[in-house]
Amino acid sequence: MSYIDFGLIFETFDGEFVTEPNVMGRSAGNISAYIFDWDGVFNKGTKGADGASSFNEVDSMGINMLRYNHYIRKERNPIAGIITGENNPTAVAFAKREHFHAVYYAIKKKKEALLHLCAAHDIKPSQVAYFFDDITDLEVASMCGIRIMTGRKSNPMLINLVKERKLADYITANDGDNNAIREATELLKALSGRYEETIMQRADYSEHYRDYLNSRNIPEPAFYSLSEGKITQQNPK
Repeated sequence: MSYIDFGLIFETFDGEFVTEPNVMGRSAGNISAYIFDWDGVFNKGTKGADGASSFNEVDSMGINMLRYNHYIRKERNPIAGIITGENNPTAVAFAKREHFHAVYYAIKKKKEALLHLCAAHDIKPSQVAYFFDDITDLEVASMCGIRIMTGRKSNPMLINLVKERKLADYITANDGDNNAIREATELLKALSGRYEETIMQRADYSEHYRDYLNSRNIPEPAFYSLSEGKITQQNPK
């Protein structure tokens, strides 16, 4: 299937390309890390008194398949992480369960977290795919190699600004409460040209998939936040 063909599939479902799919495909081939905002991306942004907000298994499967797709193409696992301005216990639990590499929490200037992560893993911002939804993410989005914004009908002016300034490559048809992450991960797998292989290897629970899963499950996430104005490793309270 060509870039034009699968681009039309996503546009049929009201996804919006700010960058042409073929250009996105070239950029996606250089990605080494998948980094996610949390509130408004994994959910609609509603939070409990303890600061928790939800995720769901549809998005979790999408992320896992994206990581496996990367493993198929490069025979190594990508870096996976969360950068959030809040201390969210559900994000912490998810990162532990899914063996992400890092969670940056309660950091308001997210650019600092991105640069810290890149230095820790010896990569450049252009090698990061960033999944985001709101104003506090725009500085990070301007630096990353792939930028996917969660669509939301309540902020049409913000979305228009993002498109005008080309701060996203793709804007999802679905919002955070309706599996925007799954949509985004479907797109990136399609861009790789290895979509069907990724899905069928997992469907068969193949030996190659099991090798990936064993290696994916080795890392335990490091947690970082601010202490006296500096990012330091510390466990969330």
